[in-house]
Amino acid sequence: MKIWIATGGTGGHVFPAMAVASELASRGHKITISCDGRTDKMVRDSAPHGARIAHVWASGVGAKSKMKQIYALFKIGISAFGLILRFVFSRPSRVVAFGGYASVPVVFAAHVWGIPTFLHEQNAAIGRANKFAMRWVKTLMTSFPTVNGMPKTKTNIVYTGLPVRADFLTAAGTKIPNKSHLLVTGGSLGAQILDEIVPLAVANMKNKKIFVTHQTRPENVEKLQRFYAEHKIHANVLSFIRDMAGAIVDADLVIGRSGASTVIELETIGRPAILVPLNINPDQAANAAAFAKLGGGFAIEQSKFTVKWLENTLTELFENPTRLEKMAQKSLVENNAAKNIADTVTK
Repeated sequence: MKIWIATGGTGGHVFPAMAVASELASRGHKITISCDGRTDKMVRDSAPHGARIAHVWASGVGAKSKMKQIYALFKIGISAFGLILRFVFSRPSRVVAFGGYASVPVVFAAHVWGIPTFLHEQNAAIGRANKFAMRWVKTLMTSFPTVNGMPKTKTNIVYTGLPVRADFLTAAGTKIPNKSHLLVTGGSLGAQILDEIVPLAVANMKNKKIFVTHQTRPENVEKLQRFYAEHKIHANVLSFIRDMAGAIVDADLVIGRSGASTVIELETIGRPAILVPLNINPDQAANAAAFAKLGGGFAIEQSKFTVKWLENTLTELFENPTRLEKMAQKSLVENNAAKNIADTVTK
């Protein structure tokens, strides 16, 4: 079977798509992967052997400038027209789209030719591009059991989960180490609110036995290292964590943002967390709420994430390791997402 996989413009779209591409390729299907210029290298570096790579001319429509919005729509329209012509000569049996505006022209071209199309929503609140594209798809696959903001359509909804990298699957279900180890991560760009609140909260705690691994922006590394050292707090401050699965396994508690990949990675390994959604992102708020509903941790608004609140919360948790263990157990969710998606697409 010839299967076309369409990714979006960020790693959050690409990594799940590559996991599914590898699963489908291992089953003997012929894979073509489309992406835009932002993720071209990422896709080429992680695509399964033998997969074809196609370029889509697209960018986000969320720009404030009206002219930029019009230009973005123009690019999507041109790409859709080009793909409609391409599918005349090389028509896939299935199309699987992983969201983002780069997947919209692929979904539309597949709709024109009546190709069965499957769309994946990574967040617990449906994104704008997916909401727009849903009118043309047969099945929407979701990362979370419930997704907010769903339009009223006849689209079939299937809960599959979100694929993660193999190292997270290998670490699934590992017990927390009970070493008073706190992991702080704001994602690839860091998070200023975490840099401002977490060190002060830890410094105010009576228990200074906590070891902190703190990922931050490169320009903040030296300042945070100096602060932790001055307050006699054992800490490892980094601008990038290459082995994120290993860092989560080594932690008793995680503090971070709540992008879909972060939340699902925590659920896959099984770690309690304090999640602080980006205050302008409703997707992150929905993801954090879904995690908190499991009983695996806290979802707290950025405005309420204060030094005093965090000091009290960390003190209570690290003085009650049994509670951390129970939270870890509740956060654990079995992840068979790549297999589930491949099964859904090919049956």
